[in-house]
This record gives sequence, C-alpha cells and structure tokens, in this order.
Amino acid sequence: MTADTTLDLLDNDPVFHLKGGMLTMTLVELIRLAPDQFARQLAEKVEQAPNFFVDTPVVIALDKLNEPLTDLTLRHLLNLCRDHGLQPVALRGGEAFRELAQGANMVLLPPGRQRERSLDLPEPPPKPAPAPAVEIPPPPAAIAGKIITDPVRGGQQVYARGGDLIVMAPVSAGAELLADGHIHVYGPLRGRALAGVQGNQEARIFCQSLEAELVSIAGQYKVAEDLRKQQWKQAVQISLEGDSLKISGL
Repeated sequence: MTADTTLDLLDNDPVFHLKGGMLTMTLVELIRLAPDQFARQLAEKVEQAPNFFVDTPVVIALDKLNEPLTDLTLRHLLNLCRDHGLQPVALRGGEAFRELAQGANMVLLPPGRQRERSLDLPEPPPKPAPAPAVEIPPPPAAIAGKIITDPVRGGQQVYARGGDLIVMAPVSAGAELLADGHIHVYGPLRGRALAGVQGNQEARIFCQSLEAELVSIAGQYKVAEDLRKQQWKQAVQISLEGDSLKISGL
C-alpha cells in the first residue's frame, strides 16, 4: 500500500455521524409581556431550585403570545434568562417570529404538537422555625411562717412546714413545736422544740425563757438535764455549730 492510498483512506474516514435523538428541553412559555413580573417570578423559581437553573438550555415558546413582541423586548427577556443561569437556544412559534429569531441569532422551531406538562420544581426547604421562647420561671414565692397566738398546751403538736414557727404565747410541758425553719417563742418554752427538721443546719431557736424538755436543730439535740446547766430560764438563742448546739443569750 502506497502513501497516496493511505491518505485517500483517511480522507474518506467519517469525522462525524448524524443521528436522530429525543432530547429533553425546558420550555419557557410566554403568556403575556410583562418584563418586570417575568423577572420577579423567574427569580422566585430560581430560589426554589437554584441548581436546576445552572446552564440549563431552554426554548422560549411564543405560541400563546397574542401581543406584538419587539426585538428590544425579546433581547431584554433573553438577558433576564441568562442572568438567572438559563441558556436560551431557540424560539418556538409561527413564521411571524422568524425575523425576531434571526435578529437574536437563534433558531425558530415550529409550534409544538406533542403533549407538554408543567415542570414540577422541588419544594424549597422549610425555613427553620424560630427558637421557642424560654420561659423564665418566676422566683419562688416566699413561704410565710406559721404564727400561733394561743398557748400551746401539753399534748399539742404544731408544725410549720417549709417555714418558721412563731409562737406568741407560752408553750406548756408535753407540747411539741416543729419547723423546717426557725422557731420563735415569745414566752416560756417548757415543751419540746425541733427546728430545721428537714436538715436545715442554719435554723435557730429563740425563746424568752428556756425551760424546755428538749431542743433540737437538724437532728442534733439537748435535753433538759443538759439545758439546766446554762442560762436556764433566760432569754436565749440556740444555734448549731458543727455537731453540737450552742446556747447564747439574747
């Protein structure tokens, strides 16, 4: 085989093929001329699916347009499409639009006869719901102490839950006073007085005359035998220091 024969074969070797195919093309179907509304509505569509409109080839369909379309308006609409990532490749419509298509360097396709459907774009992602307002609970209401104005007789028990106990009268032998907080006795204290019964080590006992059978703070106690040794029948306050009760005068 000679060199000339080889060149002849290469010249006859095809460099392209013509094939028929069904290509999916997005149509932008103009219904009426309103460039400002067109720009706004196109921007809304792009916001719904921004990736869909990146370099997407489209055909501008003019089949249903009953208004005169000028070359200037067409170029404005084409630029709006390109600004949003669309790439117009052809016009579609009757022969009346051929001059417009040639002026815009575009192909004019005949009106479509195939069935068409609206393009369903993905729904935009829901906007995050605002964070729920944090409700700040109101400060706890101050717990009112219990006030007793009548004498507390033997066999009676008085308990001030969650607060202080204030007795404005004598407390007889055999009576029992209990409080989660302090105990105040404005008179002789002859019965039993237990303050801080829920473990409040800061609780105290106050009385005008210490004659008690037993006093206790947060579980630590002293009985009458010990109490008689210091400030008996005197006005005192009793507090807790470490594991022992301290009795001091008022």
